[in-house]
Amino acid sequence: MLINEAWAQAAAPGGADLMSMLPIILMFVVLYFVMIRPQMKRAKEHKAMVEALQKGDEVIAAGGVLGKVTKVADNYVTIEIADKVEIRVQRPAVQLVLPKGTIKGAE
Repeated sequence: MLINEAWAQAAAPGGADLMSMLPIILMFVVLYFVMIRPQMKRAKEHKAMVEALQKGDEVIAAGGVLGKVTKVADNYVTIEIADKVEIRVQRPAVQLVLPKGTIKGAE
C-alpha cells in the first residue's frame, strides 16, 4: 500500500501539558503589562485629578468645553464658559486641568 499505518504515540508525562499552556499564559502576562496595567494607572490618575478640583481651575470638560470652575459640589462642577454663562457637569466629565492663564491666551 501507499499509506503506512499510523500508530498513536504514548502520552507524555505531566510536564508536557504545562508546556502546551505556556504560550497562552505568556500572552495573558503580556496583555496585562501592555494594556490593562496602563489603563488602570490612567484611571487612578484621572480619579485623583477629579477629586483635587477646586474653584478657579481652568479645565477642559467632555466634548472639548473649555472653562473655569466656579463652584465645586460632591458630584457636580459648575464651569463658566463665557461671561455670565455657566454649565453644570458631572465631576468625571472633566478631562483635563489646564495651567493657570491658558483660557486668556485662547481668546
